[in-house]
Amino acid sequence: MSDPNPYSADQPERSAIEAMRGPVLLEFGTNWCGHCAAARPLVESALGAHADVRHIKVEDGQGRLLGRSFRVKFWPTLVFLRDGEELARVVRPLGTGSIRAALERIDPPAP
Repeated sequence: MSDPNPYSADQPERSAIEAMRGPVLLEFGTNWCGHCAAARPLVESALGAHADVRHIKVEDGQGRLLGRSFRVKFWPTLVFLRDGEELARVVRPLGTGSIRAALERIDPPAP
């Protein structure tokens, strides 16, 4: 089954990521990565309760500057930002718990 939201080969500038306001999930991986495919339903499930989080999927690999600037070593790497600041990171999630906890840091529930 193909991903309706594949990793994009277009690389935003780091400065553009840092200028984004609000909660952002920056996901690094590749469309052919088995770990990325396994994590996809976990990420989608966790994001279900966080409609305001902007989800950006960036294709990573050798020579990809954005991934290197975030020191990405394994796929998928999920970087959770709020107003351009990294507040959490999850690498190769095996369940939704760590993703949900990270999402709560960038998009806390309303009081």
